[in-house]
Amino acid sequence: MAAPICGAKLSEGFAASASAGPARLRHRNHPLRNLALAAAASLALLATSARADDPHVALLKNVTGTIAVHRGGASVPAVSGMTLFVADRLVSSPGASAGIVFKDGTLLTLGPATEVQVRDYVFKPKEATYAFDVFLARGSAVYSSGKIGKVAPEAVKVGTPTATVGVRGTRFIVEAE
Repeated sequence: MAAPICGAKLSEGFAASASAGPARLRHRNHPLRNLALAAAASLALLATSARADDPHVALLKNVTGTIAVHRGGASVPAVSGMTLFVADRLVSSPGASAGIVFKDGTLLTLGPATEVQVRDYVFKPKEATYAFDVFLARGSAVYSSGKIGKVAPEAVKVGTPTATVGVRGTRFIVEAE
């Protein structure tokens, strides 16, 4: 049995790294290994894409079904990995769904037959400038706070045809008809 890490015992088949860095678990068949690698790659992608000269505000993930992105008078089919910008309007068909990951880590999951527009987005932590404003014209979405919602919840707005939600929590579902 390997030496304990932080007082915890390691299971058979795991080994603790003896490097100067933090303790790491290695096991080729561990079910969370691929998930951890994918999460690390996603975070690295978000960190490198947060350059000041890059105007995109979010990435589309897990697109299923038909979703159109309306941008500058044109409509293009949404695909996983596609970047989104302020003023983009997304329209999902019945049975379609997609996840949107914003630069600050905010997650917005679109349901079927949904129309949402990114009205404003600013994430400049060095300047303490934040804005998150999306409009849900119809359909449903699940919102999960990122850094903006935690640092400046007053800067987060989710509008619908009949109301504007000011975010003071970390996760909610919103629907518009």
